[in-house]
Amino acid sequence: MSDTDSIPAPDACWNAVLGRDRLSDGRFVTGVLTTGIYCRPSCAARHPRRENVRFFPDGAAARAAGLRPCLRCNPDEVARDEQAIEAAIKFIEGSEELPSLDAIAAVAGYAPHHFHRLFKRATGVTPAAYARALRARRTSDALKETDTVTEAIYDGGYSAPARFYAEAPKRLGMTPSAWRDGGRGETIRYAIARTSLGAMLVAATAVGICRLSFDEGAGELAACFPRATIVRDDDALADLVEQAVQAVDRPDHPHNLPLDVKGTAFQEAVWRELSRIPPGETRSYAALAAAAGNPGAARAAGTACGANPVAVLIPCHRAKRGDGSLGGYAYGLPIKMELLKREGLG
Repeated sequence: MSDTDSIPAPDACWNAVLGRDRLSDGRFVTGVLTTGIYCRPSCAARHPRRENVRFFPDGAAARAAGLRPCLRCNPDEVARDEQAIEAAIKFIEGSEELPSLDAIAAVAGYAPHHFHRLFKRATGVTPAAYARALRARRTSDALKETDTVTEAIYDGGYSAPARFYAEAPKRLGMTPSAWRDGGRGETIRYAIARTSLGAMLVAATAVGICRLSFDEGAGELAACFPRATIVRDDDALADLVEQAVQAVDRPDHPHNLPLDVKGTAFQEAVWRELSRIPPGETRSYAALAAAAGNPGAARAAGTACGANPVAVLIPCHRAKRGDGSLGGYAYGLPIKMELLKREGLG
C-alpha cells in the first residue's frame, strides 16, 4: 500500500491547503520538497508551488521521506492532540460518574484550561457536555430495556433521579417514560407541504421539529415513532412549515427553527459540526469525524449523516467523501446537488 492510499485525493488535499482548512489537520501533512519541511494543511505560511508539494498520511511518513516538521505550525502536535482527546473520551466513557475536568485533563496530559479549549475545538462540546450527553444516551438506552425509570436512571450513571429529571426535558424532548416506551403517550403532529424540491413532511413534538423529510407520509413517520400518536395538523404547524419551506428554498440562509432530535453522543457531535459548516462550503466525512472527536471514524460519520432526521435544517448535504465526490443522500443525489447549487456550489 502506498503512503497516499489513506489520504484524500491530491486535488482535494491541495484545495484544503489553499483554503487553510483546519478541519483537515490530522488527516494528512503537506510536504514541501524544495524546503524539506512538512506542514499542517492549515499552516499560515506562504503557499508553495503545487509542483513542489507531496502529501503524506502523517508526520512519520514525511520524516521517512527525509522531511522535517514546520516550526511555525508544529504539525506533529496534531497527532498528540488527537491521542489526548481519544484518551480523554475513553476515560469519560469508562467512568461510572461524571469525572472532573482536572481528572480528564490529567489523563490527557494537559493543563485543565488548555485541554478544555482543545477538547471543545476538536469535538464542538466541552468535556462536561460530552459526559452529560453520554450519560443521557446510556439512560435512554436503559429506559428501553429496564422495568423502571428509576433503575434506568441509576444505570445511566446519574447519582439521583432529581438530577436526571432536571436535564431530561432539554436532552430527551419527551418524558422518560415516553422515551422508554418508544414514544408512547407522545403526540407528534405533522404536515405535508409542496416545495421546489417536492413534497416535504414536517413533524414536530411540543419541543420542536423531530423530522423533516421528502416524499414521505404518515406511514414512514409512524415507522420512525411506532408508539407515538401521529396526528396531521396543518394549521398548528403552519408557521413551522412556512419557515421550513424558506429553509429549503434558501439553504444558504440561517434558520432558527426549534428542533427535537436525538442520537448517540457521536451522532449529535457530527450533527453539531454539520450545522457549523458555512453555506457554500463542504466537509469530508473524515473531517467531520475528526471534529466530532473520533478521528478515523469517517464511515461512522457518514452513517451519522444518513441518520440525520431533519434534512436541510441540519445540513448533511454539505458532507462529501474525501475524494470530493458527493457520497450518499437519504432523499436522492438530485436533491443534494440542488441544495448545493443553491448555496453556490453547483
